[in-house]
Amino acid sequence: MTCPDKPGQLINWFICSLCVPRVRKLWSSRRPRTRRNLLLGTACAIYLGFLVSQVGRASLQQGRAAEKGPHQSHDTAEAPFPEIPLDGTLAPPESQGNGTTLQLNVVYITLRSKRSKPANIRGTVKPKRRKKYAVASPALGQEALVGPSLQPQDGSRAADAEVPGYVQGANLAKAGERPWRLIRGSEVHVAGSDFQRRKTQESNIRIYSESAPSWLSKEDILRMRLLADGAVAGLQPVSSKSGARLLVLEASAAGSVPGCGPSPCGLLKQPLDMSEVFAFHLDRILGLNRTLPSVSRKSEFIQDGRPCPLILWDSSLSPTSNETHSSVKLTWGTYQQSLKQKCWQNGRVPKPEWGCTEIHHHEWSKLALFDFLLQIYNRLDTNCCGFRPRKEDACVQNGLRPKCDHQDSVALAHVIQRKHDPRHLVFIDNKGFFDRSEDNLNFKLLEGIKEFPESAVSVLKSQHLRQKLLQSLFLDKVYWESQGGRQGIEKLIDVIEQRAKILLTYINAHGAKVLPMNE
Repeated sequence: MTCPDKPGQLINWFICSLCVPRVRKLWSSRRPRTRRNLLLGTACAIYLGFLVSQVGRASLQQGRAAEKGPHQSHDTAEAPFPEIPLDGTLAPPESQGNGTTLQLNVVYITLRSKRSKPANIRGTVKPKRRKKYAVASPALGQEALVGPSLQPQDGSRAADAEVPGYVQGANLAKAGERPWRLIRGSEVHVAGSDFQRRKTQESNIRIYSESAPSWLSKEDILRMRLLADGAVAGLQPVSSKSGARLLVLEASAAGSVPGCGPSPCGLLKQPLDMSEVFAFHLDRILGLNRTLPSVSRKSEFIQDGRPCPLILWDSSLSPTSNETHSSVKLTWGTYQQSLKQKCWQNGRVPKPEWGCTEIHHHEWSKLALFDFLLQIYNRLDTNCCGFRPRKEDACVQNGLRPKCDHQDSVALAHVIQRKHDPRHLVFIDNKGFFDRSEDNLNFKLLEGIKEFPESAVSVLKSQHLRQKLLQSLFLDKVYWESQGGRQGIEKLIDVIEQRAKILLTYINAHGAKVLPMNE
């Protein structure tokens, strides 16, 4: 018998040499079997059985290794993959003895609920290496009102700026709402006072990225900054039932922005007219470019300091009548007749008997689409004939609802042109209504419209309207905060998106054409 050469085999051989003779002696002896001898024999028998099974398993593994070959024998020594947790996390891979890292080919499994990715708001997180544009400070002069990257390119281009000129004659305040009043009286001149310069250096038009959204021009940003941050030189009343006031601002450069005199002016309206700001951004995103630059501003001249919409005044608008505040006199009947004639479309000069105005046919399509999304009725449906009005609406307050029986004689209002550009409209008094239910939408605004602007319809179909509105409205800090931040803005966008779906359905159902309208 050869002596075992391994420690494990030596121990097994020693125990077997002790147990086998002892068990043989116990079973062959005639002595009585004591409990101790019985336990010892049982233990030896169990151990012998364990040795027999171990020897059989070792022989089986050696046979398999001989079949595979030596080049695959090391695979059996690898550790199994760690367990993949169901929450999508994974422990770091284990390091091997030779310094390499074990790469695991695994598929991440998650049971977390799928969340919609929030829209990327430009400027939500301020980049470290980017600087804000310079704004006015108490120590700087008038030239510091606008940052260096937003200076007007030339005087002639800035003279074509879009700025509001006239206000709505009806009282827009809700019933029970306390109207704001001036602290210093009807006319204020505050040159040299504490209100001459803003107390803070931070602009209310926040642009943290290197450029503003593409749908806003440099002139738009220039005028938005002037309205939001410009120093106030005076405050004058406007002959209007709405109680609007004219805020005289100090210009950054002479002649850079059209004004109501030597200085630019802004029309300060009621806090209830805050939808004017939303309308301005929506107009730019849709590519219409017919509204007037508007911002929300908190003014020291207003009681309680509530945010109010401030709209840049444009002296280039054509004079309007006191009754309809329009530069063109049209009734509903003549308006529908002009739509059938497609005045000035494709360069065709209309005949005198057609009853056309100087306004291009495509302008009415843009106006109808814009007014439907915001449910603005004070232009095409001043008597509220296409929906169920509330007691607070101007048509009910002025007793115009009964005149719907003679719709052809109802006059259109707020149809405004510029003196030097009679072909195009300027959208003023853009107070929208977001609380109008879907079963009470005013489809009368779309009556007679057979074509719609391609630029606006493509935005409505692109599924990017929400993202663009968030990016654009975020620029106006005061408006963003006055609507309750992103949560409040999202509710307004929900309404516009739902109306956009209804409008697209209407276009398909009526077979309306979608045409480029860039003239």
